[in-house]
Amino acid sequence: MTVTAEPFVHPALFYADAGQYLAGTVPFVRAALEAGGPVAVAVPGENLRLVRDALGADAEAVRFLDMREAGRNPGRIIPGVLRAFADAQPAGRRVHIVGEPVWADRGPAEHPACAQHEALINNAFQGREVTILCPYDTARLDERALADAHATHPLVIPAGTTEHLPSTVYDPEGVVARYNRPLPPAPGAGPGVLAAAFDAGSLCAVRHLATGHGARLGLTGLRLEDLTLITAELTTNSVVHGGGSGVLTVWAEDGQVRCEVRDGGRLTDPLAGRRPAGRDQRGGRGLLLVNLVSDLVLTHTGADGTAIRAHLGL
Repeated sequence: MTVTAEPFVHPALFYADAGQYLAGTVPFVRAALEAGGPVAVAVPGENLRLVRDALGADAEAVRFLDMREAGRNPGRIIPGVLRAFADAQPAGRRVHIVGEPVWADRGPAEHPACAQHEALINNAFQGREVTILCPYDTARLDERALADAHATHPLVIPAGTTEHLPSTVYDPEGVVARYNRPLPPAPGAGPGVLAAAFDAGSLCAVRHLATGHGARLGLTGLRLEDLTLITAELTTNSVVHGGGSGVLTVWAEDGQVRCEVRDGGRLTDPLAGRRPAGRDQRGGRGLLLVNLVSDLVLTHTGADGTAIRAHLGL
């Protein structure tokens, strides 16, 4: 497999079994190593083991990350996995990453965030000397996931081949827009639900309300601290950027605590919260921190306002 010298390259590798998976990923990694470039493999643990074993001694030169942990929240993958690795490499060396953000047992609520993530990679790395190869399991993923892979990757590698073909349906902006859907309604007021309006004068009080309610719902330790941070960042963003006020809702559902903030602002930057913070950057870290500590973040923005919902496992 030839290592390209073009700027950012983002192919989807379709595979139907372990043999095709290894035939597509291992030569990619070895070619990059032979070219002297830094390589990372960020895929689910079971596939991570396949690649590591197949590489043998070459595995020592590769950075391995279990995407089930590092990329549990799709919104965390660009800043916390892909950019974290690429930005740490010396200038002038092409970076190669195998990144598998979509797997069969991700929940249905996660798919829109996964598809948007794959679409936004193209903007996040535009013009960079980086190649990110994204495997997709044709035997286990549904038709929607596979169709979105074609729409979010400018190049596709059909299962069982090594041929890089231009995607005929490449439309990352369309994918981002299509999955900018209204979130399912939060539960109304009742037992187990905290719903509180806030403004600049009540930020501290509403943060304490959320922390106390999270503890009653079963969060403890670092997870409870995460809820406090999420509440503080989202409510502050609403006051500063979302019209000065908003509504916070916290409740438990499906083994998770969910924290949602709605306000009257409009989120215009699709990469907000997905860019690593610069060393000297002041502010602008709120959504990034929310993505880094949450298990899932869902967002909808429109003419009537913005809703951001963070999920935390109990």
